Amino acid sequence: MTKHIFFSGKGGVGKTTMACAAAIHHALEGKKTLIVSTDPASNLSDVFEQEIWHKITQIKGVENLHAMEIDPDEATREYKEKIISPYRQIMPKDVIASIDEQLSGPCTTEMASFDRFIDFMEADEYDVIVFDTAPTGHTIRLLELSVDWSKHIEEAAKGSGQTCLGPVQSIQDSKYKYNRATALLKNAKKTKFIFVMRPEKLSLYETLRASKELESIGITSGELIINGILPEEACEIGFFKKKYEAQQKVIRETESAIKKPKRYMLLRDNEVKGVASLRNVAEELFSKRKTHSPRYYRGKSLNPVRDSSLHTLTPSSSGQAASPTNIGRLLMPERNGTKAVFFTGKGGVGKTTISCIFAVYTAQKGFKTLLVTTDPAAHIGEVLDARVGSKPVKVTDNLYAVMVDQEEAFREYKERVLSDARGKYSEDMLKAMEEELNSPCTEEMAAFDKFAQFIESKEYDTVVFDTAPTGHTLRLLDLPFDYAKQAEMMVSADEAKTAKETAENRFRKIIDILKDKNRTTFCIVLYPESTPILESYRAMLDMKASGINTQMVVANMILTEEVCTNDFFKNRREMQMRYLTEIHKKFNLPVLQFPLMQKEIKGLKALERALSYIIG
Repeated sequence: MTKHIFFSGKGGVGKTTMACAAAIHHALEGKKTLIVSTDPASNLSDVFEQEIWHKITQIKGVENLHAMEIDPDEATREYKEKIISPYRQIMPKDVIASIDEQLSGPCTTEMASFDRFIDFMEADEYDVIVFDTAPTGHTIRLLELSVDWSKHIEEAAKGSGQTCLGPVQSIQDSKYKYNRATALLKNAKKTKFIFVMRPEKLSLYETLRASKELESIGITSGELIINGILPEEACEIGFFKKKYEAQQKVIRETESAIKKPKRYMLLRDNEVKGVASLRNVAEELFSKRKTHSPRYYRGKSLNPVRDSSLHTLTPSSSGQAASPTNIGRLLMPERNGTKAVFFTGKGGVGKTTISCIFAVYTAQKGFKTLLVTTDPAAHIGEVLDARVGSKPVKVTDNLYAVMVDQEEAFREYKERVLSDARGKYSEDMLKAMEEELNSPCTEEMAAFDKFAQFIESKEYDTVVFDTAPTGHTLRLLDLPFDYAKQAEMMVSADEAKTAKETAENRFRKIIDILKDKNRTTFCIVLYPESTPILESYRAMLDMKASGINTQMVVANMILTEEVCTNDFFKNRREMQMRYLTEIHKKFNLPVLQFPLMQKEIKGLKALERALSYIIG
């Protein structure tokens, strides 16, 4: 019997590292093991230090271990061919072309990746399959799909017989497949979910939220890994001692709030890359020692230098620094115009906090600013220490915040489309449109529609977007073209041309805004380690291929020299300095360095203090 193990968590908590270490552990036990990444911004190749991509690949140096990264584009091509190929010999070419066009809508990419994911769940070739999933908000969406699509196919079969993926007959087998997947996900004997978190309040909040959402769809089996725990012996000065105490407090809160089996992992003095490092992590992760004990420390000898409460930022000696003048130019709107500012990057790099800091900055400069999050696992309300919902709410003078709620956006979008159509089209056509709108992928389109409304709005001087992790952000930016195709499919052939042209004209204007560096600024947030750098660089190139240029890099969580007084933190700082040099050379953009803060940033006063590190 194949055991399925899902790893999930907020971005940047070390989910991929823990998943890879677990896969190695099971392989070394003699179990035939496969690790599959369902994250659009997968970095299994980076962690294992070998090319993997969209094919099952033997991991060098580990017998019994294979890996695969599900590539959304390649999965889409395979999925379309699987549906179309039975008809190639019996249908005219124009009919095949029509089916191919219909399968070019926004649903197909989402469904193709999910279909591949289910294929692995139903396979019995392996003893253990480890799924390294996307950050929690997107993972929950993925797991809900088996229920959503099964229901949509069933409803469509009772109505017009059409879905946004084509006729029900052509995908009817999928309904049974999705039902089987749902049963597997809920079977605790065959499937286990492991949440990975950092000992931080926001990470605990996200873990609790995600755990409840999974329970709401009937998934209760689970364990917890608390990763990145500071070793007490390395925290002898005030700066890190307080961080250590804060972590221990969160660990105690976690142990009280989450009654699941737990494993504990200490922070390393260097990044974990390659099979040898992963083996070491696997040994510690699956040992029976309680490794978060205050006296446990596996590191180099400690050489205290001096205590210091200073933590001012030491600029890098190489590359182009981002000065307050640069920042002002990138963030301030043109006269009588609106500036859109996007912060994107790998999960867990601090995008939300950085977005909030810069939103406070533009508001203090007197510009009416709206802070928008498009991340399904959003926590801007936690950072702002304010209640943020689906309608813009005032946080302080000139500063407003809003969260794009997919479910509410879906309801509004559906009602608006149907309301616009009433009186124009027949009842049969309205019924067909409603069926199309009820497909799960419409939620994504509705969220984009909301996103587009904020870009089009003239109500604010500056709109700051805290976006989802890079893979999902790139998908969001592809949606205008998918949206136009969906608009075309929802109406009759006679009306299709007008509908498509209307949608295309609207989104062509949005794309023009995104490409205009005077009206839009794209900033990548990362921390100076290999995986965030590689993922961010790929994202920058992908956006550039679409005509969208990145204008600034924010290097976050920099260790300052004054607080690195022993070998453990000196090693980590030395690693960061090497990667900062690489960032300057690789990106060739202004780089703003932001220091690791002693406390989690929460509330306006903390954001204002953080702002002082940027503008002095």
